[in-house]
Amino acid sequence: MTEAVLYSLSGNVAVLTVNNPPVNALGQAVRQGLIEGLARANTDAAAQAVVIVGGGRTFIAGADIREFGKPPQAPDLNSVLTAIEASPKPVVAAIHGTALGGGLEVALSCHWRAAVPTAQVGLPEVKLGILPGAGGTQRLPRLVGPQMALEMITSGNPIAAKKALEVGVVDHVADGDVTAVGVAFAAQVVAEKRPLALVSQRNEKVTGVDPALFEAFRKGMEKKAKGFFSPWRCVDAVEAACTLPFAEGLKRERELFMQCMESPQRAAQIHAFFSEREAGKIPGLPADVQPKAIKSAAVLGAGTMGGGIAMNFANAGIPVKILEVSQEALSRGLGVIEKNYATSVQRGSMKQEAMDRALKLISGTQRYEDIGDADIVVEAVFEEMGVKKEVFKKLDAIMKPGAVLATNTSTLDIDEIAAATKRPQDVIGTHFFSPANVMKLLENVRGKASSPETIATVMQLGKTLRKVAVLAGNCDGFIGNRMLAGYLREANFLLEEGASPQQVDNALEAFGLAMGPFRMSDLAGLDVGWRIRKGKAHLRPQDERYSAVADQLCEQGRFGQKTGAGFYKYEGRNAIPDPVVEEIILASAKAQGIQRRAISDEEIVQRCMYPLVNEGALILEEGIAIRSSDIDITYLFGYGFPVYRGGPMFWAEQIGLDKVLATIREFHKVHGKAWTPAPLLVRSAEAGKGWPKG
Repeated sequence: MTEAVLYSLSGNVAVLTVNNPPVNALGQAVRQGLIEGLARANTDAAAQAVVIVGGGRTFIAGADIREFGKPPQAPDLNSVLTAIEASPKPVVAAIHGTALGGGLEVALSCHWRAAVPTAQVGLPEVKLGILPGAGGTQRLPRLVGPQMALEMITSGNPIAAKKALEVGVVDHVADGDVTAVGVAFAAQVVAEKRPLALVSQRNEKVTGVDPALFEAFRKGMEKKAKGFFSPWRCVDAVEAACTLPFAEGLKRERELFMQCMESPQRAAQIHAFFSEREAGKIPGLPADVQPKAIKSAAVLGAGTMGGGIAMNFANAGIPVKILEVSQEALSRGLGVIEKNYATSVQRGSMKQEAMDRALKLISGTQRYEDIGDADIVVEAVFEEMGVKKEVFKKLDAIMKPGAVLATNTSTLDIDEIAAATKRPQDVIGTHFFSPANVMKLLENVRGKASSPETIATVMQLGKTLRKVAVLAGNCDGFIGNRMLAGYLREANFLLEEGASPQQVDNALEAFGLAMGPFRMSDLAGLDVGWRIRKGKAHLRPQDERYSAVADQLCEQGRFGQKTGAGFYKYEGRNAIPDPVVEEIILASAKAQGIQRRAISDEEIVQRCMYPLVNEGALILEEGIAIRSSDIDITYLFGYGFPVYRGGPMFWAEQIGLDKVLATIREFHKVHGKAWTPAPLLVRSAEAGKGWPKG
């Protein structure tokens, strides 16, 4: 026996305890241990049944993804499952924590499944760009039917034990120690002399299924799964369960699994998976540093951002006070929050009790003195340095010692803001993305004086608020918006050179962005960028090319969706091309002596995406980002970069940094200084390497 699986007897039941902390991943030692343990149980005269249970905090949370892309090591998981199913003695999976991916496939190969009420089960492989490859797509439909199986497998989301019992994934749910629950159920199976229940032989739910079910499901996921590879293969595999005998269905599942494994999307999505976890590791932060406890919060500003930020705290169970200067603005902001929660309840994404609980945690005030005891205050006021500094002077005077003073600024200098206080060690940037109650990214920005405790606190805050937190250094725009400047610059230049807003948007949405730059700008409000550009106009070199198209739209009161017109005109939320915009573009091109031409979609993608890569290389070399993968995470979770491309820096590596550099050099010749290749890109490309691993 291997130590990865422990063998013991409880009465007449053999217990195989998976012992591979922290999540009992199905590595080679666990697979070997399960086969050896099962063989021992089947030759042990004292054992009349077998229970497979996870040691520690969970059952089996899935395959060991560190083995992906490496030569397979025997025994493979299918061999383990075949051995379990072929056991002459009944085998019960006793589930606590999570049974995910290969873990659920182990449970599905057992004759019965018992669980404690807090357990969750699911097949999340689609989130890694693959599909369940050890019979999950063939066994699950046989228990729950194809519709439920499709929903579980294509979403990758787990379901709770109660739901799993209702739909038929598990056979028994009971409170208590999970091993005791499993052993008691196995003893009952033996006492009742139940015949072995093999999922692979249960065909009633996969026989006579109307093919229209799959056609309708594919149609229903067109928008959500657009551009992805693996969700469509998942549907094909479940359909095979309903049209082929089990053995042939397994072969088809394996073919589809290998197609996913060979897809570049699989590598990109696994990169995203690991990068998300890596982002929380901060080099140089003392190992013994402890984050400050955040038991209460305050938010300055009841506008769109302030309200959304407050909702994050309330959703996490943290009382939050919103400070606003006028009662009218405060009442309006609180009303919007209540409306947002009500909409979530209407959609079914939130329960009424959760809404009521959250609203009780949110209160409003017009007095700074009322927020002084908060553990953290997040400033979300007007994006102007003078306003921010004035606010931080007031916060410095009234906040309790040790409170975190955070700013939601998206571009401004954290150090200059901190200098307005006598406690710069407590000041830090917490850049939420709009809508703050929805977007997953939290771009934390450290100033030169931010203490290790303050940094640790906001990184932990990301987890508390269920955000993905990335730590950035202090510069104009930090990681995300600094890179975005080049993207938007080239998008606007392309208009003057011959493209239309809709062509640029369509090309980038076909690439995989959720929204192109002009639809995005219209949604965010053109006046926001206009205000920032006007404030920095004096810093712009006179010989630098500048597109005034967006400014001219704003001068006409076209601020985007909220005014019914921006780069498009709007009927509700529908963006419609507008001849007025075309006239402005043509006039701007003529004034600059630009000869317009036909522009390909390929050039649009390169012109808009390569500035992200080039600026990302500068950001990485300057230490603004800790790792290239942190840049990817910023764009995946904050800017809608397609997860199946892994983020801009990973995407560039997949293309080949040498090829990206060659194209940037061509653009440099044609378009000048803005396309100067970043030194790190040049060195990495010429060395034939990827980005340095920080």
